[in-house]
Amino acid sequence: MSLILASSSPRRQELIARLGYTPQKICSPDVDETHHKGENPRHYVTRVACSKANAVNEDGFILAADTTVETGRQLLGKAFNAEDARKNLERLSGRRHRVYTGICLKTPDGKVLHRVVMTRLSFKKLTDQEVENYLASGEWKGAAGSYTIQGYAEAFVKQINGSYTNVVGLPLYETKCLLEGASCYV
Repeated sequence: MSLILASSSPRRQELIARLGYTPQKICSPDVDETHHKGENPRHYVTRVACSKANAVNEDGFILAADTTVETGRQLLGKAFNAEDARKNLERLSGRRHRVYTGICLKTPDGKVLHRVVMTRLSFKKLTDQEVENYLASGEWKGAAGSYTIQGYAEAFVKQINGSYTNVVGLPLYETKCLLEGASCYV
């Protein structure tokens, strides 16, 4: 049975390949990713990931995911521009935050399975020059919280507790368990 990845994220494509899976199709469903007032991060990433999976009308296993960053009680999604990214980085500077990823797998028989993974991180206090250099790198584009841990921002992380691949965008252990539990093998 075929695997369809409901994400055009190159990071998710690389991560799923590490598990030995080659999606037969990659698509980017157009779903509303607006955070609803009062919605907690676990519910938010589950809702969006499941919306992505359900928006794909194909036969096979459909895998979707969504990631968000929470600091305090504020969710930091993808920045629209460099100024948004600067604000997100300033919010994360010298603080702890949590990264949540919701994974959703829709099986060929229509069953919808999902998991949420949370990782805690702590960033160093960023200098103005570090923020400017990071913005100039462009790595913030398309990234939840305006950073990618597998790039230059890796040097900002003082502490991490939980799944590293969750912060990259797809927690591999939980994804593998979900796929194998649904009898989707390589």
